[in-house]
Parts: sequence; structure tokens; C-alpha cells
Amino acid sequence: MLESNLATRTLTEWLGYLERLHPITIEMGLDRVDQIKDRLGIVPIFPIITVGGTNGKGSTCAMLESILSCAGYRVGCYTSPHLLRYNERVRISRYEASDEDLCKAFEEVELARVGSSISLTYFEFGTLAAMQLFSQSGVDVAILEVGLGGRLDAVNIFEPDCSVLTSIDLDHMDYLGSTREEIGFEKAGIFRSGKIAICSEAEMPTSVLLQADLIGAHLIHIDSDFGYSVQDNQWSYWGPGGKRHALPHPALRGSYQLRNASTCLTALDVVRDRLPVNMGDIRQGLLQVELPGRFQILPGLPVTILDVAHNPAAARTLSTNLGSMGQYHKTYAVFAMLKDKDIPGVVRALKSVIDVWLIAGIDAPRGASADELRQVLESENVIEEESINNFPDIDSAYAYACERASENDRICVFGSFYTVSGVLRYRDVVKHRQQ
Repeated sequence: MLESNLATRTLTEWLGYLERLHPITIEMGLDRVDQIKDRLGIVPIFPIITVGGTNGKGSTCAMLESILSCAGYRVGCYTSPHLLRYNERVRISRYEASDEDLCKAFEEVELARVGSSISLTYFEFGTLAAMQLFSQSGVDVAILEVGLGGRLDAVNIFEPDCSVLTSIDLDHMDYLGSTREEIGFEKAGIFRSGKIAICSEAEMPTSVLLQADLIGAHLIHIDSDFGYSVQDNQWSYWGPGGKRHALPHPALRGSYQLRNASTCLTALDVVRDRLPVNMGDIRQGLLQVELPGRFQILPGLPVTILDVAHNPAAARTLSTNLGSMGQYHKTYAVFAMLKDKDIPGVVRALKSVIDVWLIAGIDAPRGASADELRQVLESENVIEEESINNFPDIDSAYAYACERASENDRICVFGSFYTVSGVLRYRDVVKHRQQ
């Protein structure tokens, strides 16, 4: 009876069920998810690259996926969160998993879970379902993005052949600690004894080095063991596998993407015995990589930039990128954030490049209201009345920006995945109405 009921659930119904299944959204720890993994019998026989860090995880995963796919490998890629569809989180051979396949995987996880006293969070359930799909689909390699932290994240129940730590900054401090040293320790939890761990954070906390030494991981660090240099419209890489010259810039915008690209190439050097790639694969993969919502510039005028930046480090990078775009008459910000993020830090990083703030609340339990955002802006001396405008929702804020901005202005949408996805959904609705 249970099996027949599960088999009739749609993906929307499954996702609603997963949101209600566990009493809290985030619960750190591996015991529960590890037990269900064993009950499912998931034993990966393919290499795994685990990617953690504060910022840069998504870009690094996307480049790895693109290059390895261009090399002809069947790549499984698991990332989070999604922008428009849950299916974005689970990709095989660069295609999103179908509703049918996801529902089947969710059913198998649920059947393994039922009968035990174990409850799984939304992310834990999804992680097991993704790896179940990868195992059944016979992928050649799995790229797993850490959801939060590393040491106690569900992804960490799977043994990586190579661990990547992209950056270490202040975020998720309620769970990971209040200092970079504490956060670095949590993120270094994805390192493994006898395996190579890559760190592309230039100012590496001592805790990362100590953790690598403690467990016997072989740590390789940017600028010491690998790195890159820029020459006009190309760049060069050096690392464990030697040097590569005349590389094209990644299709992802922003000069910081070269750091992510060099990290990606280092990971490929590490696993080259099992997953060799050639220069043609690398060039093609860098040119074809896609990742919505990371300094994504939409076609048309006024220029519209989408960026999921939701912590001070990402906001500083966004500010630098906006500053390098040239002169615009005005910059309109469509701004919404979660209340448990460092909202003042994000505002401080961006207030010098924003002329008009269009603020909206996020309709989610953790969402900050427009009034809460206004209080932060005013406390950070963004006090000119005309420069702050409250809106009931993200749609209204973006619609106002489109009405007011001229072709000499630009619109920057940032602060959360919710903010960017809200604008993308609104644009889809408008486009559908116009057809």
C-alpha cells in the first residue's frame, strides 16, 4: 500500500513532503543520513570530486562539469540551491534529471527510511536521491557541491577522490562559527587522509592547514602549488600537472573566475589518471560553461545584472565587477535578503555603487522584510529619502526598476537566490503574456 501511494506522487508533492518531513530545516550531523545510505546500498564505484567553500563553489562545479563533459565523460553534478526548478540540482550529462527519475529516487530513499526512526532534512533526502540516481545511471564521475560547511554536511558521507575548498569567509555563522578559523575548520572537514585537498583561498586560516596535517591529507594551496597569470585576452595556468598556456577566459563573467578556473584545472590534474582531459577539452569546456545568477548579464537595455551574492565577500566581488563595467547614469538595485545573513556587511560592500535601492521582503520563514532592510540601509547612512523605495514583493520592485531605468542606466538584482529566481520567474510570466 505504501509503495503504491509513493508511486503516485508528483515532484511538487514530493518536495512539499520533504519540506515538512523534518522538524527543522538544517540539522548538522552525518549519522542519520549515513544509516539511510547503507540501507539503500549506495557504494559509488566512480571518482568523486567534492567542492566546498563560502563562495565560488557553483562556478568551480560548473567548470568541472563542462570540461569533463566536453572530454566525453558521463558526468553527474549535484549542486544547490536551485533558481527555478529543483531539477537544476541534479544533472547527468549536462541534462537536468527528469521529474520521473527524481520521483523514483525519492521513492527509493523513502522506502529505505520508512520503518526506521530516522528523519531526514530536505537537503539530506535530496543528496541521497542524487547519488542513487548517479549510481543507477552509471556516471563516470560525480561532482558534489557542499551545501553548508563541510564536516557535518550530508555530501560528506561520500568519500571524495579529491576535495576542493574554494574560499573561506564569514557566512552561516550560526552553524559554522563566528571566525574564519572556526569556519575553516568546518569546511576542511571534507579533506581525506592520503588524498589531495585543494585550497584556493589565498589567506588560508591556520585551522585548514592544521586539519590537513592532523588527518594526513596532502594540501595544495593557490600561489604556492598552483596558480595563473593573465596575458591580454588569454591566461596561463601552472599546477601539479604542469603548465597550460593560451587558455580562453571562462564564459562566466568576472576576473575572479580565473581563480575558480585554475582551481578547476588543479582538480583535473589531481584526477588525471582516472579522468584524463586534453587541451581541446579544457578550451571548449571553459568557453561553453554556463551558470545562471552569477554576474549574469541579460540581453537588452537597460542592462540588467543578476547575482545571487548574499554575503559580504560575494558582495565585494559584485561591487568590483559593477565598477569595471563602465559608466552608467544610475544603478538601480533590486534587493532582498534572508534575515540570518550579514545584511549590513552586504550593504556596506555595495552602497558606493548603488544609486537607488528598491527593497522587498522575501516570502519565506527566513526572509527579511522590506522594513528590516530599510532600517539597515538607514543605519549604514543610506538616508536620502528618494534613494530607498519599499515594495511588497520582488516582482513589484523589479517592475518599478524596468519602468524607471533608462537605456543609460542599469539594474542589479542581488541579495539571495530567492531574489534572482523571483526576477527570472517574473520575466518568464511577462514574456508568456506578450506571446
